[in-house]
Amino acid sequence: TNCLTTVWRLFKNLSEDQQRYEKQLIFEHPAFVKLCQQLLRDSRRMTRGDLVFSLHAVVNLGVPQNTLLVQTLVRVCQEKLNQLDNRCISVLATTLGGLDKDKNVSALQAGLQLLVEQRIPSIRDIFILQNLMKCMGKDAPVFLKKKLEMAVLKEIDHLTFPNALRVFLALAAMNYCSIPILNACSKKIQENVHDAPFRQLILILEACYNLQYRNVKLFSALADYVNSTTCLWDKRQIILFLSAFETLGFQPTELMGIFVEKVTEDPEFLNLKNLLIVLRVYSRLNYVPRDQKHLFFETLHSCLNKYLPQISNTELLKAVYSLCILGYLPHRALDELLQKDSRDELLLSDDLYKEQKEMMLRCVKACMELDSPSFVKPAFVLTENFSSLVSLNLRKARDALIELLGDENMFRQNVELPYKYHIDFEIRMDSDRKKVLPIAATDDHADSSVQRLAFLFVPLSAFCVGTTHPQGKLAMKKRHLNKLGYHVILVLNKKFQEMTNEDAVEFLKGKIYSENAFPFSEVTVQDN
Repeated sequence: TNCLTTVWRLFKNLSEDQQRYEKQLIFEHPAFVKLCQQLLRDSRRMTRGDLVFSLHAVVNLGVPQNTLLVQTLVRVCQEKLNQLDNRCISVLATTLGGLDKDKNVSALQAGLQLLVEQRIPSIRDIFILQNLMKCMGKDAPVFLKKKLEMAVLKEIDHLTFPNALRVFLALAAMNYCSIPILNACSKKIQENVHDAPFRQLILILEACYNLQYRNVKLFSALADYVNSTTCLWDKRQIILFLSAFETLGFQPTELMGIFVEKVTEDPEFLNLKNLLIVLRVYSRLNYVPRDQKHLFFETLHSCLNKYLPQISNTELLKAVYSLCILGYLPHRALDELLQKDSRDELLLSDDLYKEQKEMMLRCVKACMELDSPSFVKPAFVLTENFSSLVSLNLRKARDALIELLGDENMFRQNVELPYKYHIDFEIRMDSDRKKVLPIAATDDHADSSVQRLAFLFVPLSAFCVGTTHPQGKLAMKKRHLNKLGYHVILVLNKKFQEMTNEDAVEFLKGKIYSENAFPFSEVTVQDN
């Protein structure tokens, strides 16, 4: 056992190429064959620790699972299962995680799960607990996950930074979102973030996404740390951070600003894959640099033009779509995209993403018209009522508007606009914003003195996490509605639903009649 575990410790620290070479040498060595034969003969006489650690080493060295040696060790572990102490249980659970399901492995896993359930109250070591959480995995029954959670919570006051990292990732492996544990781990991670290696930071963000855990303080601490140490990171590592933050909907503002400078100073490092990631991140998080906006867009556009001969139509659509969301029209790429062959290939493709591609193409065409410098705000916009029915989550708003305005003829609901845009409620006011006008009186003619208000009741997910900063698609919609002559009022629907009826009426009154509710200036891409 000592020989095998020593070989494994040396082996695991090698690079992948070295491991392949050394593995061949190990397997061909005559002493290794004799060692395995001796292990096979003595397996039933071994101590529990030697047995479990031998199986762990043999499996991790790559001895095939269907060999007599591995199958025998698995069966003997099953026979001696009740003799294993907590440490041995932890090691065995880790080993089984690297094996495929077969008859013997499945039987051992079932027995181990029952044993873990019995032993949990006696386990005080957080390292062992987190290892069991990770190894039990997402398929473990909910009651077992709950028992493991309670056991960790009992020891949470003794949590060290390394164990906080392990427990955080173990919860993700178990697909179990325990807010008390995650909050405790997050606090410890924030205090010691400078000690976390790059890979661990990325895994933490991925775990947050998988668990749908949104902790602005944790995200900010990680972003601030990366931001303060950017000189230590490779540009590609920063791209991975930005991509991880983007999947969470969190905008690390300072880090994104610093990365803009790196892109404009040296764009050569942006290969096609990284360029597409950068475009996706900046467009979704709706980040436009204040000082280098034009230079940044031109740099990205130039990089995209360089890859036009080799880029696929789908990738080209994604790139153009991202730039259009940011309010920038990449003319050469647009010409390439809208060629008949490219467009037909995108729309005729019979893949799962056909509807998404159609939506993206529609948005691109809307941007080409509405964001063009030659676009003139129309004096009259043709609209139609999509439906007289109001969805459940908008009934409260409808009732509040009726109470406030006295009549449902004073507003429109479910309004369909050109370019497939939809607004929840439309209200029309006089030029001084003092009086709401009946819809019928202003419906059939253009009047520049009539001010149009568009109410959009939007979910929390439409904003960057922890802010009221709209994400890219919402910012684009707001910009385009402004171009069509509407003053857009965004209402966070969740907060609105939590208001009392009286507060809801007062809230809408403030939005409609307040002079600061809707400035008449153009809505910027990054309007907050």
